[in-house]
Amino acid sequence: MISDSSQTLWPGCLDVLAQELPEQQFNTWIKPLSAQAAPDSSRLTLLVANRFKMDWIRAQYAARIVATLEQLAGHPVQLELALAPRAASASKPSSMPNGASNGASPEPASTPPGEPAGAPAREAAEGAHRSRLNSALTFDVLVEGSANRMARAAALHVAGAPGRLYNPLFIYGGVGLGKTHLMHAVGNRLLADHPDAKVLYIHAEQFVSDVVKSYQRKTFDEFKQRYHSLDLLLIDDVQFFANKDRTQEEFFNAFEALLAKKSHIVMTSDTYPKGLTDIHERLVSRFDAGLTVAIEPPELEMRVAILINKAGGEGAQMPEEVAFFVAKNVRSNVRELEGALRKILAYSRFNQREISIQLAREALRDLLSIQNRQISVESIQKTVADYYKIKVADMYSKKRPASIARPRQIAMYLAKELTQKSLPEIGELFGGRDHTTVLHAVRKIAGERQQLTELNQQLHVLEQTLKG
Repeated sequence: MISDSSQTLWPGCLDVLAQELPEQQFNTWIKPLSAQAAPDSSRLTLLVANRFKMDWIRAQYAARIVATLEQLAGHPVQLELALAPRAASASKPSSMPNGASNGASPEPASTPPGEPAGAPAREAAEGAHRSRLNSALTFDVLVEGSANRMARAAALHVAGAPGRLYNPLFIYGGVGLGKTHLMHAVGNRLLADHPDAKVLYIHAEQFVSDVVKSYQRKTFDEFKQRYHSLDLLLIDDVQFFANKDRTQEEFFNAFEALLAKKSHIVMTSDTYPKGLTDIHERLVSRFDAGLTVAIEPPELEMRVAILINKAGGEGAQMPEEVAFFVAKNVRSNVRELEGALRKILAYSRFNQREISIQLAREALRDLLSIQNRQISVESIQKTVADYYKIKVADMYSKKRPASIARPRQIAMYLAKELTQKSLPEIGELFGGRDHTTVLHAVRKIAGERQQLTELNQQLHVLEQTLKG
């Protein structure tokens, strides 16, 4: 049993880190590593390709890796870093975890830490067009609910009839709600129907990097050829264009060129177009010219379905009562749900125990303790009062002017969404109000959130503030 556990320690750690770290960072620094664990799991040695990588991993990731290993093992784990033998790194790709190959090859000196492979110049040299799509992110594996129904329907329409309606399609919402999944699903569906289509998924930061490199290398002709010839451009987190004038200029040019040739553009952002700051007005007006749709945090039933579906995709069965337990405690977004699921699955496999509520409590003890410590009805009342510039005492008072009643209803709604308190308990903390008053406030704000963009944005800001 000890031997089996030592063999699953690093794969389990990889599962957790894959969900917790940005994809580019994980693929660049963590995935290529191979590991050797002591039989009793007290020590784990990571084999690193070169000294630069070793120093970077020690400085940036070692503490996080150790914390994850110790959580899985249930005891202290000593982490060591060592240089991988050159022969092994060059000739044994099969030894790399998760099927990674050539992971030990040194990166070019010009590649900054964390930058994804496949820069435009290299792609041009290879003469190949790469979509950068994740083939696993499709419409088939996307759980539908009221939180994403409209955005999903619009994305399906674009995938089936690109260049027609909803161009551009602008999807906005908080982190980890499935915006990126929807974009990949559009691209994968289009390529399934039209394999010769030129599709590119890219993060806004990479577009900025491409503009900078084109400046440095004087290769703007190649840059324009690459972006202006696409049939579908999927660009993530356009808020990163803020304060980057030349990047905005080049994106505007690409935008106009693509629309002129009936190509489609799908974008995501953390806020609606008019909420973007330090973006040129002419760009904002283009963003707003097609269809703008929001993705909301998933409701309880949707969170349960996501957990059960994703567990099944990992070859595991999650009991419904465990899914409800996790869904009630992880409320903010799909990414955190996936991270919680990965921790539970890794903890279950390493300890060779069946998934149960008790096991979930143990696997998520850090997350649960942070939530219980940070979010309370009192902190919600204070945060909402500060945001709307009223007194905290107004939360408990009998005053009913709109300037007070509205923030009070919002605070009740957030208390129901972000804490485990029952309606009567929330009512008691709001000046002894009846639970039906709280229920009315929750339903009213939830309904208006779906209709009013400004309210949705305010709630998003409040939620992010409360979650730290």
